[in-house]
Amino acid sequence: MPKKVKRNNPASTRMGASSARISRSTESVKSLLSRASHSALTRVAEQRQSQKDWSEILRSKLPADLAGRVRGVVERDGNLVIFAESAAWSARLRFALAELEPLIRAENAAIRSVAVKVLPRT
Repeated sequence: MPKKVKRNNPASTRMGASSARISRSTESVKSLLSRASHSALTRVAEQRQSQKDWSEILRSKLPADLAGRVRGVVERDGNLVIFAESAAWSARLRFALAELEPLIRAENAAIRSVAVKVLPRT
């Protein structure tokens, strides 16, 4: 029968005696939170501004009945995704965007593709 390891043995590796020797620099919680939240909030603010800008551009170029059916616009990694209210409006929007695609690429040369998806009202 194996011997039981004593819990108070300072030489025991089970308790992680080697981890006690590792020194780490300490930072305040406030500095950690401010650094993490700043980058996340900045990214969210930039995305929100981009969505607002694209919505304004599309609303100014699309017919009024079609512009009212756009639920949202998202730009990510060179792709522009436009959300329509229903599948029927999505089809109409695709045809209208085929004509506007040169204008969209002129606004942002990094846009490689334009897609339309359905996002129904809730």
